[in-house]
Amino acid sequence: MAGSEAEGALAPRRNERVEFPGGNGFTLAGIIEMPSIPPIARATFSHCFTCGKDLKTIVRLSRLLAQRGIVVLRFDMTGIGDSRGDFAETNFETNLADLRAAVEYFDSRFDLPAFLIGHSFGGAASLALTDTLDSIRGTVSIAAPSDTWHLADTMLRMNPAIEVDGEGQVTIGGRSFTIRKPTLDQWRQYDLESTIAAIRKPILALHSPTDETVGYESVSQIVPRHDGEASDSPLPRSLITLPGSDHLLLKNPRDLEFVATVIAGWIERHAHDAVAG
Repeated sequence: MAGSEAEGALAPRRNERVEFPGGNGFTLAGIIEMPSIPPIARATFSHCFTCGKDLKTIVRLSRLLAQRGIVVLRFDMTGIGDSRGDFAETNFETNLADLRAAVEYFDSRFDLPAFLIGHSFGGAASLALTDTLDSIRGTVSIAAPSDTWHLADTMLRMNPAIEVDGEGQVTIGGRSFTIRKPTLDQWRQYDLESTIAAIRKPILALHSPTDETVGYESVSQIVPRHDGEASDSPLPRSLITLPGSDHLLLKNPRDLEFVATVIAGWIERHAHDAVAG
């Protein structure tokens, strides 16, 4: 299928709808965006909380990356979009299981340097698995939180009945979702901060100071500021600040183009390092 959003001199792309076994016993649905030029790398793209693979941000960015030579797998986690399962039974650990399964499936399809990309809560999941997946060379986080307990607090503010009654409904993006107390408990207990601090693989973090969904302070935990002293072995982490951008990178049409160019360049650099190494 020819890409309908090819811009200028960028290469067209095509896509393939796929299904594969998830990490929680359910079949997951995905779409592989494939470049028509020789690919340089591949990336597994995780969506934000309740969003899905068909979120406009993820669709456009995946296609822009494919036009730049990166094979992208975007997929729905358990209970979201076209994937099977009950969303109310999911939590951060089930997200990690699904992402791990998606990477394993992608490993079986393409022998290319592999990366993770995650938007918002999908970025948190990607960071959590970065050092545990042998095939992964590095991770790109976009507007990602540096902890999971903030999401529990947000859900409780939206509906205190989740804590009192054991479950409750929240409305996100015009859709209603059931959230259960065990999910909140798991979000509160997961130590994402320590996991991020221990990562030794390359990380590229992109975040807007004006993000009203995930505060900019989160990125200081992902890419710590230097204390002024030089290090013999600095962590391979890079930060791109996106002034004026919104959480979904849709307010300014140029934002996604810029983000795609930056991510593609970063991946190409580290893909080359992986091959050379």
